[in-house]
Amino acid sequence: MLPTTEFALLRRLAAEQAGSRAPSMVAAIVRGGEIRWSGVRGFVGDAAPTADTQYRIGSITKTFIAVLVMRLRDEGKLDLSDLLDKHVPGTSMGHVTIAQLLAHTAGLTSESPGQWWERSPGNDWAALDASMTGDELKHRPGARFHYSNVGYGVLGELVARLRGTTWLAAVNSEILAPLAMSRTTPMPTAPHAQGYAVHPFADILLPEPAPDAKAMAPAGQLWSTLTDLARWVAFIGGDTGEVLHPDTLAEMREPAHVEDGDYWTSGYGLGLQTLRDSGRRIAGHSGSMPGFLATAFIDPVSTTGALALTNTTAGVAMGALTGDLIRLVEEYEPDLPAPWRPMAEYDPEMLALTGLWHWGPSPYVLRLKPGGWLDLAPMADRGRASRFRPNGDGTFTGLDGYYAGEKLRIGRDAQGVVTHLDLATFIFTRTPYDPAAPVPGGVDPEGWR
Repeated sequence: MLPTTEFALLRRLAAEQAGSRAPSMVAAIVRGGEIRWSGVRGFVGDAAPTADTQYRIGSITKTFIAVLVMRLRDEGKLDLSDLLDKHVPGTSMGHVTIAQLLAHTAGLTSESPGQWWERSPGNDWAALDASMTGDELKHRPGARFHYSNVGYGVLGELVARLRGTTWLAAVNSEILAPLAMSRTTPMPTAPHAQGYAVHPFADILLPEPAPDAKAMAPAGQLWSTLTDLARWVAFIGGDTGEVLHPDTLAEMREPAHVEDGDYWTSGYGLGLQTLRDSGRRIAGHSGSMPGFLATAFIDPVSTTGALALTNTTAGVAMGALTGDLIRLVEEYEPDLPAPWRPMAEYDPEMLALTGLWHWGPSPYVLRLKPGGWLDLAPMADRGRASRFRPNGDGTFTGLDGYYAGEKLRIGRDAQGVVTHLDLATFIFTRTPYDPAAPVPGGVDPEGWR
């Protein structure tokens, strides 16, 4: 990046590390699937940290579990509306759905019963299951968002049962190995940072424990590096390789819950946090464990993302830091749009469909896009717009907004001439309320007057 951009980024990182009294901190900017800038501050032992220094990433672990669950869904091994009891029978939580567990709307208690799991040696699944009595179901499933670490312990067990292996083995074989994330592990491997608590009234440190959480490990066990986590940020932005279809990743980024208010600023999708920040929507996850804080977010539209890792228990505004890093990049070096170029080929029949259509009296414009996609949008600012992807059978599936998932069909007369568009029972005609088209309810025989 430009020297002015790099200095501004380093200045923001340095101010956070010094002002928050963090023992060490590393951060990076990801753009277009690559690290474009990285910075380090502080010390790990007697040396500065590097891009290969491991930090604990806490709840960012949940995003890996969510990807495994979505892979199982895409393979047809489960449905998100399935009750847990279908796949993990006999628990007190069997009445909640897989989707509710992913989105933290299942109503489960936030922490596992007993001692605080993040600082205590973990127990196996049988012990966790036995501890989840009726008292640990805090809300009616689906009623509200209630962040639950337990829910991801449950999802880890779900993955293990459907894969016939451990959740960690599934993460290694299905995600880490294909993405070449070799420095992401369940326990630290050198070089790694020690986690600390910083005394609130003196510049002294207290080492924090990092036990194996076992059954609760899917909620926050993993350690990673700047390099590995940058690859994961690119993944969340849509650079999924062969691990997950980009459409499935986009589905995960869609908010299933949003912060209550007139204008939502934060929400949660299927394993991913979503935020509104300076007019953009970014997705990712934050993480905290005793001695560590982590955050990783990306704007899928611009493919600009930021991540930061530090080895302190509290006191660092990690979300504000990554948000500021993204804003600085967009301000100092806004991404240039790709050059426009004409389509290499097109279907003349599809070209004939383009132009003006009407839903009732409201005019819409249909445009042909590369790959045979269609774009339908109102001529005025008001109305429902969507892109449509061809299905290969003459129909199209909506991808956005109100029409997401709905079918667009081409209506023809007995001679095969196109007469109308049928979109989820809404009839679009070349002229407003064309009497020759099957307009629902018919058209007044006396016509316009």
